[in-house]
Amino acid sequence: MKRLVCSLLVAALLWFLMFSPLISLPFSFWWAMTISATILITLAFGLGGKQPLRVCLSEVGMGVGIAVLLWGVFWLGDKVSQWMFDFARPQVDLIYGMKDGQSPLWVSLALLLIIGPAEELFWRGYVQRTLSSTYSPNIAFLVTTIIYALVHLPSGNFMLIMAALVCGIAWGGLYRLFPRHLTAIILSHALWDAAAFVWFPF
Repeated sequence: MKRLVCSLLVAALLWFLMFSPLISLPFSFWWAMTISATILITLAFGLGGKQPLRVCLSEVGMGVGIAVLLWGVFWLGDKVSQWMFDFARPQVDLIYGMKDGQSPLWVSLALLLIIGPAEELFWRGYVQRTLSSTYSPNIAFLVTTIIYALVHLPSGNFMLIMAALVCGIAWGGLYRLFPRHLTAIILSHALWDAAAFVWFPF
């Protein structure tokens, strides 16, 4: 459990460095995110051991389906939030502003191949799985989801924090119900990231 706590502190520090307006990084946000994701996946494999992954057509189909459904949920949520809150669209625009000046191809590849998979392997494949082996799966889901949202607090962006919470509930809930389908969850995260940030932004 000490190793898990230390890894969560590392993740919190990385997200603080990336999102805090008090920090000025010497490179772009997406380079910072890619480096952070690489650190997370190293921790996941180094501390969590072998990740139980299955690669088959059913996992691919499930992953694509989850990504499409989640994109639809966020599309609807974007419309509702703009109707309810005056600050919603400006905050969303700030999130999209992070990719300014970067090649869409580079951002897409980083999200698909490194960032999306690394986040799932760390948060669900390592953190939630480790907590499930010590506490109940429900407690593990709840704690992982809350921490996943909280690490986005340094951004001060309500819409980003809520997006992280919704994503944490979705992917964490799926892992709680279907832990054998981590491959599909990883694929859905990678595809949703690329779709939401680059291909079909809200």
